Amino acid sequence: MSSISPFVAIRRDLHKIPELGFQEFKTQQYLLRYIHALPQERLEIQTWKTGIFVKVKGTAPRKMIGYRTDIDGLPIKEETGLPYSSEHEGNMHACGHDVHMSIALGLLTHFAEHPIQDDLLFIFQPAEEGPGGAKPMLESEIMKVWKPDMILALHIAPEYPVGTIATKEGLLFANTSELFIDLKGKGGHAAFPHLANDMVVAACSLVTQLQSIVARNVDPLDSAVITIGKISSGTVQNVIAEHARLEGTIRTLSVDSMKKVKERIEAMVSGIKMAYQCEAEIDYGSMYHQVYNDPELTTEFIQFAESYQGIRFIRCKEAMTGEDFGYMLAEIPGFMFWLGVDSPYGLHHAKLAPNEAAIDQGISFLISYITWKGNN
Repeated sequence: MSSISPFVAIRRDLHKIPELGFQEFKTQQYLLRYIHALPQERLEIQTWKTGIFVKVKGTAPRKMIGYRTDIDGLPIKEETGLPYSSEHEGNMHACGHDVHMSIALGLLTHFAEHPIQDDLLFIFQPAEEGPGGAKPMLESEIMKVWKPDMILALHIAPEYPVGTIATKEGLLFANTSELFIDLKGKGGHAAFPHLANDMVVAACSLVTQLQSIVARNVDPLDSAVITIGKISSGTVQNVIAEHARLEGTIRTLSVDSMKKVKERIEAMVSGIKMAYQCEAEIDYGSMYHQVYNDPELTTEFIQFAESYQGIRFIRCKEAMTGEDFGYMLAEIPGFMFWLGVDSPYGLHHAKLAPNEAAIDQGISFLISYITWKGNN
């Protein structure tokens, strides 16, 4: 007989089947099977694409409290060596969404059997990692009817020990945007560079120029990061490349800085077009709004966490991490917090292995908080 808790077992099941954004078909089926097996007297269930809404009707509702979890994985080849490693080659739950889901199911199980005064809305959101599920889910007809009065979510934090909760009022996560730049010139033989238009050279020049934006165009008292994580160009060593593609991200702590960074990127790409006589296109892909915690609700939550036995609270600094939960917080008062899972490997690492003791501890803590909040 297994000695692990039911929700740790669920996490391991979900860890095996990571799926990319809006492709979470097996994940949705698994979640729905579990949810439909719960007592249904107070539950209303709606699906949205590969996501799920579950309303738990309160005993004497005055407001609705929303709880959001993300459900997608990442295109990362797992290297943990765990017996419950990903069965989907090339995909992995490397950002802890399997832990997030198991905690959400633990909360839903409790409140389906032990309702509180207020209504609850559990949101199982697809595509957090991309192309972004929070904004369209927020704009769905279901959400218009079931719009919470407040909303909360958590994210695992490998750098914090189990038993730690961290957050802050105001800005928690940065504004983020994907960045894709395509350069097109003229290919040719390596022996005749004067007859070609080399996009490897153009791409290298552009990458170097982009790094000057943060140093020379962003207020030193603000923060921004431009990362080019991937460059693709060329076919063979003796052929001059006619195409180059740069893939990266932009992260800023302010909306104004995001606007200024993009303006400078566009100016530099225009300069590359002229200098290297090539074509160029920019695609910003998915953009995520900053995660801004409602000061009043967050202060109240911090006071609850500080008084909760067995939890160590840390008032953290803002991070350059991106999270599309920011779109929900832009429309609904609420907050996000970090939950310590004590792993030597960070988020998006192929060897990330959260300490599963955080799951039941997170469930117990949030049951207490939501019960207190929903009955007062």
